[in-house]
Amino acid sequence: MAEPLNILFLCTGNSARSILAEALMNRLGEGRFRAFSGGSIPKGEVNPHAFQLTRALGFEDSEFRSKPWEEFAEPGAPRLDFVITVCDDAAGEVCPIWPGQPITAHWGIPDPAAATGTEAEIAVAFREAARLLRNRIELLLALPVAKLDHLSLQAEVREIGRNADSQPA
Repeated sequence: MAEPLNILFLCTGNSARSILAEALMNRLGEGRFRAFSGGSIPKGEVNPHAFQLTRALGFEDSEFRSKPWEEFAEPGAPRLDFVITVCDDAAGEVCPIWPGQPITAHWGIPDPAAATGTEAEIAVAFREAARLLRNRIELLLALPVAKLDHLSLQAEVREIGRNADSQPA
């Protein structure tokens, strides 16, 4: 079997959305994809509500940490096949130069860490972010990645970010 494709999910704080995307892809794409996450201004800790969802996927808290995206542009970092921003702020920032010309896309997701209200209301915001990410990840996993050329794959992955929520759940 071929090596799994490496995918990096980025957001500003790397405490919620990108962590959820990393966990979901590592679970749903297990064997086909290896996911990582990073942030432009990492908070330094994972949001406790994100941990609730990663635990439900069977992960240990110690498998996730809030880290700078620069780690993935350094010598010795995994070669990236995909880089996907999941927050609008990170999409507008100047990213490091990623070696190897990975496929890039923006899949904007509302920030569940910004949710206010009761614990139950905040938990709903996190579940909704996870649902949106799952939809996009499942669409990516359904693509015939090995059969598409670089430009076609780039277009398909970007289209997922633009139209995923209009697809039936």
